[in-house]
Amino acid sequence: MDRFLLWTIPSIALLCCAGFGFWLLSLPPAPKLTDATPVPADEVAATIEALRSSQSGRPVIAILGANGPTKTETTDYIIPYGILRRAEVAEVVAVSTMPGPIELFPALRAQADATIAEFDTKYPAGATYVIVPAMSRDNDPVVLRWLQNQKGKGATIIGICAGAKVVAAAGLLDGKRATTHWYYRKDLLKAHPTISFVRDRRFVVDGKVATTTGISASMPMMLTLIEAIGGKEKAEAIAHGLAADKWGASHASDAFVFSRPFVLTILWNSLTFWTHESFDIRLTPGFDEVSLALVTDAWSRTYRSRVRSTSKERGPIISRSGLKIYPDKTFQANDLHEIGTQALPALKALEDSLADIKERYGATTAYVVAAQLEYPGTPSR
Repeated sequence: MDRFLLWTIPSIALLCCAGFGFWLLSLPPAPKLTDATPVPADEVAATIEALRSSQSGRPVIAILGANGPTKTETTDYIIPYGILRRAEVAEVVAVSTMPGPIELFPALRAQADATIAEFDTKYPAGATYVIVPAMSRDNDPVVLRWLQNQKGKGATIIGICAGAKVVAAAGLLDGKRATTHWYYRKDLLKAHPTISFVRDRRFVVDGKVATTTGISASMPMMLTLIEAIGGKEKAEAIAHGLAADKWGASHASDAFVFSRPFVLTILWNSLTFWTHESFDIRLTPGFDEVSLALVTDAWSRTYRSRVRSTSKERGPIISRSGLKIYPDKTFQANDLHEIGTQALPALKALEDSLADIKERYGATTAYVVAAQLEYPGTPSR
């Protein structure tokens, strides 16, 4: 038996390695970034028109976060809140499924403005728009039930990134045109075969349901929503403050695939655990929550670094637009290895982070981060 194991175990290991090797070789190389084809003007106008509200009065926008065992994606939750709040074109409410902080992934912990029960009491007619981030669980029954109720009251539902899977699980994407993060596309279409996937669009609006591609697409989606509510000049002013010169639906889908360098980089970065690092982001009252979300999300996706928020206060710390973030720890003057986010427009902060990641960990790690964010920009250095 010992001799059998001596020969069998290495043989199985070699076969497994060979299988992995064949699978790896079957994957495509890293795709080249190409310029996206502009969206026709009539399609742009139709998208804006579809997003306009037919309700009278000031719109109400609910940004949904799940707490308890279901986690909510960091950027999907924070970016819409920050951008929409500073536009001042609607009542914007961050909501949670139950009382208590929302655990965001891959980092940060936020406190909503209200629970969904409190929201329903204050706004019995429902929200005008509901923003649905990606969640660690697509079929949270509390989330699905509330989305169905809001849709029944006339809300436009906007799924951000893999939030499309949550919207689909609620039965709201059946027979619709839609998009989602490139990594989850097959899963979404397999589970909901009546969805018609739309290529080369960062966001798609079909009736009163909208979906977006990857994490970074929340920004152009929110700017387009602002244009639909408050006009183009208002959207352009907010975009300028974010350093978002281009924010339409144009996208090159083929630039984002499950590639060989993507897999190898994640595998190598994960296995070389002795090179892993922790970074701190210091929270001060009035911090820019949009920049914070993008920088935190980017550095948390290198598979070599993790990010902690720190503050002199135990929290929560209130952002520029009123979002409450709990610091992970109180800092000591000598224990900070900081990542800066202050005084930088949001997209500038992201692009600087991608450039710093490239400089610190190499071009392939920067590529892996940008691919996860489905961000069409490239590191500047």
